[in-house]
Formats: sequence, C-alpha cells, structure tokens
Amino acid sequence: MCRTLVAFLLGGALLGAPVPLRADQTDPRLPKLFETLRSADAPAAQAMAERLIWSIWASVEDKVVDQLMDAAGALMGQRELDKALPLLDRVVETAPDFAEGWNRRATLHYMMGAYDRSVADIQRTLALEPRHFGALSGLGLIYMALDNPKAALKAFEQALAINPNMPGTRANVEELKKKLKGTDL
Repeated sequence: MCRTLVAFLLGGALLGAPVPLRADQTDPRLPKLFETLRSADAPAAQAMAERLIWSIWASVEDKVVDQLMDAAGALMGQRELDKALPLLDRVVETAPDFAEGWNRRATLHYMMGAYDRSVADIQRTLALEPRHFGALSGLGLIYMALDNPKAALKAFEQALAINPNMPGTRANVEELKKKLKGTDL
C-alpha cells in the first residue's frame, strides 16, 4: 500500500496516466488520499497522506493569493494578528472559492477570540470542502471555548470520521465524553 501511495502521489494515477496538477480542494488526487487516510494500515502512509492533503489544500494557482497566504501565516506565527487580518480578507475576496483561505481566516478569528466570525468562515470552508477535518476540529475547539460540549463533541467526531489519525482531537472526544457521561448526547 505504501509503495502504491508513493507512486500515486509522485504524479502517476492508478492506470499510469498523469494527474493534473490543479491544487486546492478540487484536486483529483484528494479522493485517493482521503481513502488512504482512513484505511491505510501503516501510520507512515496515513501521515504522508495527511501532509499531502494539507499541501494540496494550501496550494493556489494565483501568485498574489499565495504571497498573501504566506505573509499572513508569518504574521500569525509572530502573533501580529491585526496585521494578518487584512491580508486574509483580501485572500477570500480575491479567491472566494479557495477553501483554505477561508480556513486560515477562521483560524485567525479564533486566535483573536472572534468566535462568531470564525464559525462563519468555517461554515464557508466546509461548504467548499466538506472533508476539511482541520476546520471541523477548529469548530470543536470554538465550541469548547464557548462551553458547548455537545456541539464540540459532534464537530470532533465528524473530524475523526474523516481523519481518524488526530490524537489531540481524539483526546478531546474522550474528555468530552467523560464530561457528558450521564447526559443526553
């Protein structure tokens, strides 16, 4: 399985045909990567599939949008959140069908404590890419911060159904189940 995955990811499709290099949530390599993420026996294959999914999601054909994403990411890493926001606003205005732009801005809103805005951006992310396990996990974190454990549990479980290899999310599910034990889920 691992050798097949590597060959596929290096550009060959299952029948040896080249895979178009469109990179975003519509990339034709994603279905196979999600299948590997859920079903591979080897943790290394699962980890590789996850890394490649994130890489594909983050890729955009527009150089300006790519530069804005990079600059915003650097500013977020430096905790200069107010400076990153206008860059990500421009990303979603320029590329409204780019799911990762919405997800990155959702993350920024979360970091700023603007949970309503973050949820709105997550909803847009999921409308564009329903398999976005990162957005679903982020939604769970928001609901935890808002002390809504039932909604948090639901979001985390949805993320794990797509990507069962998220130890932090799994730990959150276990913690929430203990907290909600004896209540109607």
